[in-house]
Amino acid sequence: MNTTNGKVLNRYHVIFLAQSIMIGTGILSLPQKLSSMGYTQTFMPLLFGVIASLTLFAMVWLCSKFPNDDLFRMNEILLGKWLGKFINILIIIQFIVFSAGIISNYMHLIQSTALQEQTITLPVLCFLLLLIYIVSGGIKSIARFCMMTFFITIGVIYFTRWAIEKGDPSHFLPLFNFTPNEFYEALKQGYFSILGYELILFYFPYIIDQKKAFRHSLIGIWISIFLCFITTAISVMYYSEWQLKNVEFSVLNLFKAGEFTFIERIDIIGITLWVLLILSSVTAYVWCAKRGVDTLLKKKKQNYQLYIIAFIIFIIIKMPFSREFQEKLFMASNYMGYLLVIWPVFLILIYIIRKKQVQV
Repeated sequence: MNTTNGKVLNRYHVIFLAQSIMIGTGILSLPQKLSSMGYTQTFMPLLFGVIASLTLFAMVWLCSKFPNDDLFRMNEILLGKWLGKFINILIIIQFIVFSAGIISNYMHLIQSTALQEQTITLPVLCFLLLLIYIVSGGIKSIARFCMMTFFITIGVIYFTRWAIEKGDPSHFLPLFNFTPNEFYEALKQGYFSILGYELILFYFPYIIDQKKAFRHSLIGIWISIFLCFITTAISVMYYSEWQLKNVEFSVLNLFKAGEFTFIERIDIIGITLWVLLILSSVTAYVWCAKRGVDTLLKKKKQNYQLYIIAFIIFIIIKMPFSREFQEKLFMASNYMGYLLVIWPVFLILIYIIRKKQVQV
């Protein structure tokens, strides 16, 4: 069964979908996630880029065998109808919880820095209304929003110039001063920050030039990796090892090193612009979750599923449980995200074994 309505994503859409989905709240706390390695964390984003490139190759190779089907359909073809549907339900749940986690972290950031005396109910509702509006336009609408977001927000890098001037380059040395356990902890905690490129498993059927999808996605991935590397390097120069470990959202605190006479809090500008990056990530995940629900219910061109997903996200964010419980829930969804990154490798093995039965 062909699940594609039409191929609408050109090369620029593919590049900025891969790039913008990866930059959510993860990069804001990346130096803290890598803090187990101390000052030697600088080059970890480059390692993440290599891993992402290798896993992307497996994803695109699998998609090329089913050019008109997304991962939801591939699961049913390769694993059978019922097991495939069960896996798809788990993926949908992971996407919804993961999206709620991204929004919750951003709202926590707003509340702790700018709205300390107010609740986050109204900001969450406004965010979800914007999310519904963008997702309703389909994957092309999301891709265009990702492109716009990149060019609007890339200028915030300028605000790190004072942190570079005040930083100490000697922090980069010595290299490789960490234990295997410290490296493993940084790899486990930090890789969350670059998740998002795996969604090509779902929007691949909409790509016009599928033969160059790997190249275009790779460009997007390495733009994000370069931004993560710059961010980590500046943080290492500017902060002490204690600050790297204990300052939450340390990237925004880099902006506080700025010295404008007419702006008291430059970090507020960064927080405000960052909502566009959060929307880029979450809209893509919610669109994928809606596609999964559509596949399960065999419904098309209806948006009530989107409203239900948005309502569930609101309930998860506002559920009357402690912050610690919420963080454990969001962390569990992050680990499921790791499984999704390596899932295509498993499906490739199934495809090789069952090639004659499943070949399209």
